[in-house]
Amino acid sequence: MSHNGARNLFIFGSLLCFAVLIVLTIDTVGTLDKRAPEITDAVDAGKMVWHKYDCIGCHTILGNGSYFAPDLTKAVERKPKGYLKKFILDPRTINPKAAMPKLGLSEEEANNLITFLEWISKVDTNGWPPKPILAAAAMGKAGTSGQVLFQKNDCTACHQIQGLGGTAGPDLTHIGLEKPDVEWHIKHLKHPESVVPGSAMPEFAHLSDEDLRELAEYLITLK
Repeated sequence: MSHNGARNLFIFGSLLCFAVLIVLTIDTVGTLDKRAPEITDAVDAGKMVWHKYDCIGCHTILGNGSYFAPDLTKAVERKPKGYLKKFILDPRTINPKAAMPKLGLSEEEANNLITFLEWISKVDTNGWPPKPILAAAAMGKAGTSGQVLFQKNDCTACHQIQGLGGTAGPDLTHIGLEKPDVEWHIKHLKHPESVVPGSAMPEFAHLSDEDLRELAEYLITLK
């Protein structure tokens, strides 16, 4: 290639790349407002709570923060609000081994913080962060109806089996030995606080009686 040809290739190539960059920038700016819901006063108040208690010192949201504690970008999608509120107000009443201390938030601050996290969870992040897959892998590709229900209802968001899964709730690896009564599990799934006072676990009363029994029968096999 001649000197003039190389120069022209560099000039026109640079202009083309610059034009593509301009088009992509305009497209990105034009879609930014559509990627997040409206910011309300409660969301603003929740953000102030997030900063007041330095939550970012342990947690990440939208890729920013520390990695000492779980990422909270999609926390509200995987944890019921009732559980989150109880945990935020006093973590160790939910999990005695929780590393998070009691920060002394008020009820209003907890509600506002959850509103902020709910807003964060609705921001379009193009599928990031991906949902955890290790717990599902531990369950295997196929299983009983109860095992499928366990996965479908995202029980691994809070519970571990054989070291894989969430740590917000009790480890269920040996729950079949500890609680071998199917009827106890059915009652617990329907109305957790009726058998475990103060439980933060959400109710699964929306499941059919058949599904509840199959899920309970699966739990007592965990020995």
